[in-house]
Amino acid sequence: MAAAQTQAPEAGASAPGWRKVEDAKAAETAPAGLVVAPGTHVLLTLINSVSTKHSAEGDRIYLQTAYPVLVRNRIVIPPGSYVEGTLTEVKRPGRQKDRRGEIYLRFDSLTLPNGVTRDFRARIGGLDGNVNEELDKSEGKVKAGSNKAGDVRTVAETAAAGTSVGAIAGGVSGHPYEGLGIGAAGGAAAGLMAVLLTRGPDAVLARGTTMEMVLDRPLNFDESELDFSHAMPPMPVAPAAPAQTQQGRRGWPL
Repeated sequence: MAAAQTQAPEAGASAPGWRKVEDAKAAETAPAGLVVAPGTHVLLTLINSVSTKHSAEGDRIYLQTAYPVLVRNRIVIPPGSYVEGTLTEVKRPGRQKDRRGEIYLRFDSLTLPNGVTRDFRARIGGLDGNVNEELDKSEGKVKAGSNKAGDVRTVAETAAAGTSVGAIAGGVSGHPYEGLGIGAAGGAAAGLMAVLLTRGPDAVLARGTTMEMVLDRPLNFDESELDFSHAMPPMPVAPAAPAQTQQGRRGWPL
């Protein structure tokens, strides 16, 4: 009987002493803190303007969060957290093919208002609906909006000017209708050449533009890293300047 009492409990036995040891080990190995899951969308506001005209590959972009990210009803990424990114490729607009500028960007790091920093890689998942640029989510590419209306207007204006000149010249020569046709055709041809010899619109992301960042990996934070009681308030970002007209953005032949 004495020997039986000293034997260890069989597997699955619920001896109180053993249970306490197992619970302690599980608590030590359990992940502490809060995790922002992959696929989380983070709303950002652009601090510095970028464009295919003035920016180059490798330039940095600076943004800040515009809306809090919560995990289990706890603010993990508060508004005013800073995000830093990189322009991985910048394509100037062409004259005949690829006449729209393109910007490729990625997000690299996050800094909370209390200075806690995380490095990561994230992509752009949404763009402000007020901007003219187009977004390719799969490639992280921002492309300048189409300028077909401006090109048509240029051809129409030069055709109208040619028509007026042709009418005057035809009237002087005694053939007004022939002058009208020649003038209109010449004006339209001149307008088309002007379109083909100028660059297309540049891609522009102005200061104050809002966009969404989509995380591609988890961000882990310990409870001690989420104390924002002494953090600085968010920096106000001036709204984006009024968008330039497509005619002004096209520029002249270089």
